[in-house]
Amino acid sequence: MRFLAFLIFLLVTGVIVLFAIENRHEVTLTFYDWKVTAPVAALVGVVYLLGMFTGWSVIGLLRRSFDRATEFNERHPAVR
Repeated sequence: MRFLAFLIFLLVTGVIVLFAIENRHEVTLTFYDWKVTAPVAALVGVVYLLGMFTGWSVIGLLRRSFDRATEFNERHPAVR
């Protein structure tokens, strides 16, 4: 099973490297007066990392809310 996971990891890594090699042209993003020029692969990487951070934050927030709600129910079983 580890060997299969390693092969999938190599395949995904290869696709990412191929994407980065094939998309070397630059893109300019404009937000009001702020302009950023970066390669497409770098832009995709930054957006992916920002998405991971955002998803991680939302999951953490939901997990803490759920834990607090269930903790309250465990402490006060008669209140419902």
